[in-house]
Amino acid sequence: MEQIKKLAENKNFTAINIGRLADVKSYSLIHPKTGKEVKGKVFLKEPTLSSGTEISFTTIPPKTELGYFHLHYKDEETYIILSGAGYYQVDDDCFPIQEGSVIRVAPEGVRSLCNTSDVEMVYICVQSKKDSLEEYTTDDGERVSCEAKWRDL
Repeated sequence: MEQIKKLAENKNFTAINIGRLADVKSYSLIHPKTGKEVKGKVFLKEPTLSSGTEISFTTIPPKTELGYFHLHYKDEETYIILSGAGYYQVDDDCFPIQEGSVIRVAPEGVRSLCNTSDVEMVYICVQSKKDSLEEYTTDDGERVSCEAKWRDL
């Protein structure tokens, strides 16, 4: 089983490495609700010490389904398809997806997906509390002067 590698951290960041996308299928976890092993999935909230999002990488083998439908009570999800192709279903709507597809699903949307392609499907899922982004603007921050350490490496 693949292990997450910590690259660096301090009070303002945590950097990890999960390996190549092809390595995601080597991860597994015990699902907290079902108690069953889930292969090809890695969650990043705990290893990155995230306080606002849960991000996961998931793989689905060629010609297979995720295997279940689900919904959330508070969190919306955004799925970003990195490889493979198939179909995504939300409630009664089913539509084709492929590398580059991005799907945002409201908490109450009943969702699942399948991989109909001949290659492994890999996707990222970003989960965050609905309506928690209080402001989206380029004014939330500023550019600062800082020495680029990589120039000395």
